[in-house]
This record gives sequence, structure tokens and C-alpha cells, in this order.
Amino acid sequence: MRHHHHSIDYVELYVDDVPAAKAFYGSAFGWRFNDYGEAYAGIQAPDGDGEVGGITTGDQRGAGAPLVLMISDDLDGSVRAVRDAGGEVTEGPYDYPGGRRFHFRDPSGNVLGVFQPSDG
Repeated sequence: MRHHHHSIDYVELYVDDVPAAKAFYGSAFGWRFNDYGEAYAGIQAPDGDGEVGGITTGDQRGAGAPLVLMISDDLDGSVRAVRDAGGEVTEGPYDYPGGRRFHFRDPSGNVLGVFQPSDG
């Protein structure tokens, strides 16, 4: 799986119950998952190489919308670019087990995220 700087790379779906969501998406679409505990499962890429998203019981569940994540080769540069373009950083940057990430609100109010893998 090849990642491209500033492309949409990962989408998180906020759900009430991770096992129930896995059962639904597995049954409806044949999705396969990587388990990371009770509150998170990664959605495997169709070819099995990497992940294209995740399901979680995170805080933004009430919004009813997925969190779109873009990949970055330079997270600090992406933070500056978002701010320079008129976006508002709402969370982070922060470290997580796979790298670093931040969330931002665009001028229309949409919240998206950007991450940089620890190997990138």
C-alpha cells in the first residue's frame, strides 16, 4: 500500500459498539479488521496490505460522521499549512503508537485529521 503526501488516506467511523460494527461491516461488505483492543479496530485494505480506516467508540461518535485523515511527510509543515490557509488546529499535534497526528477545522466547520507515521 503506497501512501501519498496530503492525500486522503484513512477514515475513522465512530460507532456505539465496535464488535457489533465489525459484524455489520464484515457481513455487509466483507471488511476485515485488525483488533487494537475493545474500543478500536483497523479496517484492512482490500488487498490486505495496510489499513484504510478504523472503527472506534471515540468522543466524536455523536457527530455521526467519519473523521477523514490525510497522510503527511512533514506533520509540522502540515500544521503550518492548515493555519496559513485559515484552518483551526483543534487537537494536537500528539503522539500515538503509530506516529503523530493532529485534527483541524476547515473554514466551513468540517473537522479532519492529518497524521505522519513513525516510519515516514
